[in-house]
Amino acid sequence: MRVLTGIQPSGDLHIGNYFGSIKQMVEAQEKSETFAFIANYHAMTSGGKDLSKLTMQCATDFLALGIDPKKSVFWVQSDVKEVLELYWVLSSFTPMGLLERAHSYKDKTAKGIGANHSLFSYPVLMAADILIFNSNVVPVGKDQIQHVEIARDIAIKFNNQYGDILTIPEFRVQEEVQTVPGIDGQKMSKSYKNVVNIFGDEKSQLKTIKKIVTENVAVEEPKEYESCNVYNMAKLFLQGDSLIELQERYKRGGEGHGHFKIYLADIMWEYFREFREKREYYEAHQDEVREILSIGAAKAKEVALPTIEKIRTLTGIRY
Repeated sequence: MRVLTGIQPSGDLHIGNYFGSIKQMVEAQEKSETFAFIANYHAMTSGGKDLSKLTMQCATDFLALGIDPKKSVFWVQSDVKEVLELYWVLSSFTPMGLLERAHSYKDKTAKGIGANHSLFSYPVLMAADILIFNSNVVPVGKDQIQHVEIARDIAIKFNNQYGDILTIPEFRVQEEVQTVPGIDGQKMSKSYKNVVNIFGDEKSQLKTIKKIVTENVAVEEPKEYESCNVYNMAKLFLQGDSLIELQERYKRGGEGHGHFKIYLADIMWEYFREFREKREYYEAHQDEVREILSIGAAKAKEVALPTIEKIRTLTGIRY
C-alpha cells in the first residue's frame, strides 16, 4: 500500500500540523510505502513569499520530526516536473462545476485571498500529486477530504475514457485529531493566528499558551474539561493514566486554568525535546538536507515516469 502526503512550506510548524498530518506520516512509514513531499507549488497560491527559505525550513522540520529518507520517499514538489504535465492533462477531465463547489476556494476568497486561476485549480494540481504516484491512501485533515474526493472523481472520469490507468485513492482521517484546536478554540491555523508552534524558545511558547481562551471559573470550583481548550490540546500528548489524572484534576477543583496552562507547556516542551535536538543538527547541515531532497526527487521521478509515459501515449501527446 502506498501512502502519500504533503505539506505546504508556509512557515513555522504548529502542533496542528503535527497531529493532523505529520504524525500520521511518520507512523505510516513504519508499515507502508510512504511518499512525502513539500508542496511548494501549492504554496504559491498563498503568495509564495520567501518560498526558497521556507522550503528548506520545512524540509529541516520534517526530518527533525521523524521523516526518515531511508523509509520514505521525501522530495520537493517542484523537483518532479511531470506533476505539472499531468495537472494540465487532468484539467481536460475536470468539470468547472466540480471546482466551483470546492469549499477551500470559497473559504479562502471569503477571507480576502485574491481569486486567481492557481487558487481555483488547486484541487487539480493536488489530484496530479496523488494520481501520478498511484497513491492508495492520502492522510488528510477534515478540511482536505473534499480535495481527495475531487481527485477520485477526476481519476474515474479519466479511466472511463482510457481504461484503468489511474489508481483511485482513499482518504484517511484520524477521527480523534482531525481538527486540532487553536488558542481561541477554532481549528488551529496560521490564517486565524491561533497557533502554538512546535519549535522556538520555551519562554515564547509558554507566553502563547497563556493566551489560550478559557472559561472564567473560580479557582476552588470544579471545571469542565471536555469543552476546555487547554485540555483538548493537552490530551493530544497524553494517554492512559496520565489523561485520567488530568481529568480528575479538573473535576476536583482547587486549580485554576492558569495551572493547567503551565502543565500543558511542560508536557509539550518535553514531548518535542528530541525533535528539537534533531532539528539543531539538520539546521547546521543544510547541504545534507539538500542531498536528501535530491535523492528523494530522483526516486519519486522514477515512480512517476511510467504513469506519465502511458498517459502521453494514450492522449496522443506522444507522436
